[in-house]
Amino acid sequence: MFQAIKIHHIAIICSDYQKSKHFYTEILGLKVLQEIYRSERQSYKLDLSLGGEYVIELFSFNAPPARVSRPEACGLRHLAFAVSDVEAAKQALEKKGVEVEAIRVDEHTGKKFTFFADPDDLPLELYEIQDFTPASKK
Repeated sequence: MFQAIKIHHIAIICSDYQKSKHFYTEILGLKVLQEIYRSERQSYKLDLSLGGEYVIELFSFNAPPARVSRPEACGLRHLAFAVSDVEAAKQALEKKGVEVEAIRVDEHTGKKFTFFADPDDLPLELYEIQDFTPASKK
């Protein structure tokens, strides 16, 4: 029987590698685990971690087709980041020049959330959870 343990990573293809690398590392604070240039593909692969866990592979490819984000299309809808304080995280992103939507409250959980986008307009969410303990502190 198939039994997944957890999500291993999320792969993101970007149109401007340096711009996306800066966004995910300098703006969002993910840590670089490994960066590889694959000359046969003329492509970078950047492995990023969050809270001590490997979470995102950032890829560059020559002239990838644009992703449809709006109107919402079938497929991956968004990537959500857990934060302990949505308001503080929103303010921190805005200080770095990131446009962030107004904070809303999830009608089912009562938790605060908001959306913003990466350099390729991939929808990203901030979702507030108060009972969060980073993996590195468990």
